[in-house]
Amino acid sequence: MPDTHQYPPRWQAWLTVGLLFLASIVSVIDRTLLSIVVDPVKADLGISDVQIGLLQGLAFGLFYATMGLWLGLVADRTNRRNLIIIGIVLWSLATIGGGLAQNFGEFFLSRMLVGLGEASLAPAAISLIADLFPAGKRGRPIGFYLMGQAVANGLSLWIAGLLLGAAADGAFDHIAVLEQLSPWRIVFVICGLAGSLVGFAFFTTKEPKRPVAPAAVPVREQLRKAFGYLLSNRTRYLGLYLGFAVFFLGIYGSGLWNIVMVSRQFDMDPAAVSLIFGPIAIGFGLVGPMLGGSLVDWIVNRHGTNGLLVMLAIVPFLAIPSASAVMAPNANLAIILCASQAGVAAVVGSATLAYLQSAMPSDMRGLSVSLTGLLNTIVGHALGPMLVAIVTEDIIGDHNAVGWGIFWIAVPSFIASAMLYGWAARRNRGKTDVPLGVTADV
Repeated sequence: MPDTHQYPPRWQAWLTVGLLFLASIVSVIDRTLLSIVVDPVKADLGISDVQIGLLQGLAFGLFYATMGLWLGLVADRTNRRNLIIIGIVLWSLATIGGGLAQNFGEFFLSRMLVGLGEASLAPAAISLIADLFPAGKRGRPIGFYLMGQAVANGLSLWIAGLLLGAAADGAFDHIAVLEQLSPWRIVFVICGLAGSLVGFAFFTTKEPKRPVAPAAVPVREQLRKAFGYLLSNRTRYLGLYLGFAVFFLGIYGSGLWNIVMVSRQFDMDPAAVSLIFGPIAIGFGLVGPMLGGSLVDWIVNRHGTNGLLVMLAIVPFLAIPSASAVMAPNANLAIILCASQAGVAAVVGSATLAYLQSAMPSDMRGLSVSLTGLLNTIVGHALGPMLVAIVTEDIIGDHNAVGWGIFWIAVPSFIASAMLYGWAARRNRGKTDVPLGVTADV
């Protein structure tokens, strides 16, 4: 079936993608700031590694997972640009709240609200891109959007390192409010303020036309049709969703502890680790998404959308070296290995999301992305950091052995992910994409 959808001018489409790129940077920075200042937060609030694991995983993931499906439905029914603006402002204010938290409970609430705000971004962003570009040209813009997330891992380390150093040198001593805060709190407040500016910048963009107008049906009816479609096609999508979730269990389990691992294993200050780690992670974050996006478009145009599943059965193995950094003989090599996961994660994300935007009915694009967020959060973000902490403290029993905790959680996760994607590729052999404009009641 030919694609007759009227896409907006190229410059307008890429302007929106550029702002989505900035939004993805802001989202990851606000999400991962805690991983950079773990030890100062522990000392200030008097909490344990396990509580840090809860803050990094469960607290963020609770609203991100439970509200994600609803926000995916909202993205399929309403103005996605406005949804993104509201989400960015919410999580930015919540980040500021985290910097002002006085105890574990207040910080937990802050992280929950960050998760709620960020749950709106991915389903709205990927759905927007699907209506801005045709199928064979979505890989690059999706890769560019995900490049923001990959680059942000490095940027957050670099920015936090600079701000921590500046705060320690008294750079904020004469600024109202900030002068009374400890360095890690200053980082949270400044990043939250900067994020809100990105949200307001979306008022310069327009909502693109959808191939099918949002159905004026009750949410319950929309859910019934959507999950009826998924249930009847469960063998097509189950391996894909589980492979994605298990892969990011390893990514989150290692990524949110990498700075702590290098700091403890090589007796380095976290700020110093961040300043080295940041530029290297940015490099991998730039290469991975653009290479992955170009590869996605090439595979779709040459082998069809199902070729992406074959690619996804191989790529997770490339992340194993990043989870083996504990074996590195020096800090520099350990940092390079850890940072390499940003590029691999971007390739997996680009291919998975591009596949879903072509394989799913057009009125399920937002929901299909929010489902990746739901499973990814429950299996990956909520469990990954926590499992690493449990292996480190309760099984190995050595506070400084967090690198081995990462290894024993992440490596099996990457292997299992590749196997699940391979299963999905076998189950989808010979199946075709859903034609543009077809809805969930097929």
